[in-house]
Amino acid sequence: MTPETVLNVLQNALQIITILIAVILLPALFIGLLVSMFQAATSINEQTLSFIPKLLITILVLALAGPWMLSLVMNYTQQLFEEIPFLIG
Repeated sequence: MTPETVLNVLQNALQIITILIAVILLPALFIGLLVSMFQAATSINEQTLSFIPKLLITILVLALAGPWMLSLVMNYTQQLFEEIPFLIG
């Protein structure tokens, strides 16, 4: 196993992790920005007002994108297992 193959496997893993994290975090960041703008405009400083919408949108995204995210990880794992003979020798 050469260093190039190890780096290639790690690069693919990091790309998948980045995609999975972005799918979860970007909607929560967007909702957090909208709620913060609303709080700044109305001078409401309630902590739960920013936490609850982000929690709800994260749960919604996980419910909607969860099967796709799981299939992405499963496909990568299956591809990795199929490439084991080529990676070893």
